[in-house]
Amino acid sequence: MAKTTHIAIVSSPGFGHIVPIIEFSKRLVKLHPNFQVTCIIPSLESSTESCKAYLKTLPSFIDFIFLPPVSIEQLSQGGYIGQLIQLNISHSLPSIHEVLKSLFSKVPLTALVVDVLALQALEFAKEFNALSYFYFPSSAMVLSLLLHMSKLDEEVSSAYKDLTEPIRLPGCVPFMGSDLPDPSHDRSSEFYKHFVEDTKAMVTTDGILINTFLEMESGAVRALEEFGNGKIRLYPVGPITQKGSSSEVDESDKCLKWLDKQPPSSVLYVSFGSGGTLSQNQINELASGLELSGQRFLWVLRAPSESVSAAYLEAANEDPLKFLPSGFLERTKEKGLVVPSWAPQVQVLSHNSVGGFLSHCGWNSTLESVQEGVPIITWPLFAEQRMNAVMLTDGLKVALRPKFNEDGIIEKEEIAKVVKCLMEGEEGKGMRERLRNLKDSAANALKHGSSTQTLSQLANHWENLTKV
Repeated sequence: MAKTTHIAIVSSPGFGHIVPIIEFSKRLVKLHPNFQVTCIIPSLESSTESCKAYLKTLPSFIDFIFLPPVSIEQLSQGGYIGQLIQLNISHSLPSIHEVLKSLFSKVPLTALVVDVLALQALEFAKEFNALSYFYFPSSAMVLSLLLHMSKLDEEVSSAYKDLTEPIRLPGCVPFMGSDLPDPSHDRSSEFYKHFVEDTKAMVTTDGILINTFLEMESGAVRALEEFGNGKIRLYPVGPITQKGSSSEVDESDKCLKWLDKQPPSSVLYVSFGSGGTLSQNQINELASGLELSGQRFLWVLRAPSESVSAAYLEAANEDPLKFLPSGFLERTKEKGLVVPSWAPQVQVLSHNSVGGFLSHCGWNSTLESVQEGVPIITWPLFAEQRMNAVMLTDGLKVALRPKFNEDGIIEKEEIAKVVKCLMEGEEGKGMRERLRNLKDSAANALKHGSSTQTLSQLANHWENLTKV
């Protein structure tokens, strides 16, 4: 009987980071049943019910341990969301160490895999004689930026947003400095300095697991494999999403029943992910733009906030529907449906009545849209989402990007224009054709193709170490 290979996974708090790394764990064990995975999950007092409900669906061969929660008061308020998450990890390090010590005092640990925002936890790998890996839940393009960040920091003296020429990374579509992730916007901050230092540490691990697939980002993946004369072991194992997950969705769900009554490819799905929020002014403009477009829509709405990531770590309790413009629901009841806070996104995107996705361009949502062949209107809010938007529009050419005005608002006329273009125009038809090919490539990568082969190589390496 084969020995069981034990690995430990350390997630970051927040639904958008917990799901990708745990879905990776599920795929690993499904393909290689001799693995036992323990997921260690730092948490906040405000951990959302959606996280807890999701974790209850895990199969028996994956254990999860919620660490003692860190209170919001222990974290500095008003910071960038990534900074809050990393502070949470810092406060959780003693608990992570205790769990590892308890779990593996008798059973050997083959590998420690941590989320990219939990890099600090990799310091424990050597103590337990384990290989160290980090799981990157975003694109090869963004990973390329991180690995080139220290060089960029040395070469550029001004604020990145003031650069007049695009930044060019090997194998990637060019992008402007204003599209860089949030931590880079204030180069004088301590967090930016830590951010640059963390990117240097990434190359010292035994490997990088990345949630993308070769056919989607061939140029960026090939360039990364050659980075530093090939000293990085890169494992593209995606697209890993909740598609095909064992979690059940009630087929009587209101929005799914509504979609059943709509014509094929006629509905624009509008959602800003597990944590994105809009201001009241922007909600008003979006509502007016959807109404002006005359298109069918399914809108997942949250209560407004001036912080674009307000719902990421804690959920609002207010009814979001009361923040819609007066009379909007009545005027659009024949063509639209607004649901508060949540919808079963994978099932919505796979529904044949959905023909477009207005998205914040989080990587989970991007991959889900690709897997279902649904073209995108990009509406990036925070983190690396602007870079994802550039790749989707300029690189893959499967998305449209509306323009913000000088006040940082997308106006109703602009919204109506891009919605009609995507849903009715020739440009939208071309995007659907390109996405059909990409959808097939994604399915093949997971069936017997590049990503499955890559994961098998990694798993075989870990299993061979267990036999020694």
